[in-house]
Amino acid sequence: MPYESVADLPESVQDNLPAHGQDIYKEAFNSAWEQYERPEERRGRASREETAHKVAWAAVKKVYRKQGKRWVRKDS
Repeated sequence: MPYESVADLPESVQDNLPAHGQDIYKEAFNSAWEQYERPEERRGRASREETAHKVAWAAVKKVYRKQGKRWVRKDS
């Protein structure tokens, strides 16, 4: 279920993240989707999709932080 474009991302991602954050999310999700194909590569009983979403949010949080209701780029 990799995402072909940011337009395919869940509405919760599209509605909250800036364009660059959406790009990060999509790329991280797709990479994790491939990397964690086998259940033994995942933590606990997490599904492949759940794991990929967690990885994608972690990638976004390396560059962005939530300020109020908005996601803003972290200062370097």
